[in-house]
Amino acid sequence: MMEIIKGSQLYKLSLKIVEAYKQGAINNAICSIKTHYTTSKYKVIWEKFVSKESAYKSSCYNRILKRLSHDLIRFGDVYKNSVSSKIFDFFVKLFMRITQGSIIFAPFRKLGVKGFLLLMFGLYLPIDYTLRTVLKIGFLSSVWDELLLVLFVATVLYRKATRKSRASTRSTPLDSYLFMFITVGLFLMCYVSPNFSIALAGYRAVVQYILWFFVIVRLIEDDKDFKILYNTLVGVIIAVGLHGIYQFIIGVEIPTHWVTQSEMGVRTRVFSITGSPNIMGAILVLLTPMITAYAYMTKNFKVKAIAWTLTILMCFSLLFTFSKGAWMGMVVAIVLFAILLDRRIIALLLAGGAGVVILVPSVVNRITYLFTDDYVQASMVGGRMLRWEVGLDLLKEGTPFFGFGLGRFGGAVAMQNQVIEITDTFEYFYMDNYYLKTLVEMGYLGLGFYILLLVAMVFISIKAVGRVKDTPLHAPCVAMLAGMCGVLTHLYFENIFEVPYMTSYFWAMAAMIMYAGFIRKKR
Repeated sequence: MMEIIKGSQLYKLSLKIVEAYKQGAINNAICSIKTHYTTSKYKVIWEKFVSKESAYKSSCYNRILKRLSHDLIRFGDVYKNSVSSKIFDFFVKLFMRITQGSIIFAPFRKLGVKGFLLLMFGLYLPIDYTLRTVLKIGFLSSVWDELLLVLFVATVLYRKATRKSRASTRSTPLDSYLFMFITVGLFLMCYVSPNFSIALAGYRAVVQYILWFFVIVRLIEDDKDFKILYNTLVGVIIAVGLHGIYQFIIGVEIPTHWVTQSEMGVRTRVFSITGSPNIMGAILVLLTPMITAYAYMTKNFKVKAIAWTLTILMCFSLLFTFSKGAWMGMVVAIVLFAILLDRRIIALLLAGGAGVVILVPSVVNRITYLFTDDYVQASMVGGRMLRWEVGLDLLKEGTPFFGFGLGRFGGAVAMQNQVIEITDTFEYFYMDNYYLKTLVEMGYLGLGFYILLLVAMVFISIKAVGRVKDTPLHAPCVAMLAGMCGVLTHLYFENIFEVPYMTSYFWAMAAMIMYAGFIRKKR
């Protein structure tokens, strides 16, 4: 097989391209930077940044966590001798005995409780789609994720109380920034709430899915747990991406408003099970780099080939969403991935971009449309510019520092609770900019703390990536950080975090990076 491949024209062309790249200016610049970096001050600064321990380990917050952990263990010691514990243990042993040798339950027995829960979380998107769209179980589809969160919390507390958890008290450098934003949101919910029920719903929509960070970072106890969640997320995005390509091949029917009059050359936009090409693009940006990481985690040629093939297919699926915001997000993700792991990918990005320009004119038309008078006019009449202008006007009506009120405009909660009278000059709509939506609802105070949280998350994650440089988790962490930064770019164009599984996946990946960089024991 290898002889056939090596004898093909495609293989010979690839060798010529590689040889041309080695002789090119980009490769020479990269080699020059690499040579000078080893003796530069930047290397010294980077190594100090990575190796310096954060102050959170000696903080009051960490001491409180240790005290709570100690009290929880004491409660667990009492629980072990209780009747409830004996009844629970009896049913667990009975279940294990009944399912022994079962083909169906064998994988779940091997995974264990933690592994099964992490698998469930990784399957958040397909489970949510099944309950909401396929089975259409009204009550369950609206509360199942809250029940899952409660189950995760109960599992973490139970394992700690009964000494089954091998993890120490979990705290990370990111915790304080999360608590600051959550606290500011709570204050704004109480301070700016003409309708408290709407403010509460708006606060829940913003904060609830961030809480997955605290749960996941405590449930991942070792590299096996990390890999279960990582591999599950990869499996989900492969299935979603391939389904998107299938939709493009068959030319799945889409609503007419998904393309403008000037973009009629676009015959379809793929959306898979997400229901929206923009959300489809966002999840591809978030998770596709995780597939690419496999090519750097192994020396096996077949695995590398499969990883790169799937990466290319996911990029095609992203291309077929025709989501401009997602395209920009993917460019940011690729550049960051290249800077932190393999700078040669930048050349690949340029080659791929040139190929798209030549072979897919509809993509070029969609991008160049952004710079036309028609786009500006359409945007001012019923597009993003009009929406942003209306949102800023509402912000000025209230107190700009504290905002118009959580859940009152620009997001899903406001769309479901339209309490303001609709007139010729005002109507409800999504803001199509999550940062601006946060500004309108939470004011400069809320947006300031939200930006602080995101900036802290990026810098702390970069530090975590540096701390795992010589470990098997380096490439996965780089991939997750790259995807997350790509989504942060996409947030400027869409309300991506209005979708529960997007926010949940995002903060779970942040928790995985925190585990790798600050909690994982060095081998």
